[in-house]
Amino acid sequence: MTITKTQEGNRLTLALTGRLDTTTAPLLDSELKQDLGNITELTLDFANLEYLSSAGLRVLLSTQKAMNRQGSMVLKNVNETIMEIFEITGFADILTIQ
Repeated sequence: MTITKTQEGNRLTLALTGRLDTTTAPLLDSELKQDLGNITELTLDFANLEYLSSAGLRVLLSTQKAMNRQGSMVLKNVNETIMEIFEITGFADILTIQ
């Protein structure tokens, strides 16, 4: 998985490319924990995300909880396959998806 970061002030966008799975979820978790300090608006761009596992879901849930305390988190460009995962797991009701 490749993570492309764009930060403007207190807004951070992470564009994910590839697979968010057991192998790559710790990388995303580490990046987020390192970068979220002063962030009030987090956007995760899933336009090029091909796969999402339960390990990736755990990272998204913990990040959503952190962002609930300090701002907002939005997921953009979610494809049908990943949206189906969010709907089946109930994450579609927890996450803000545009």
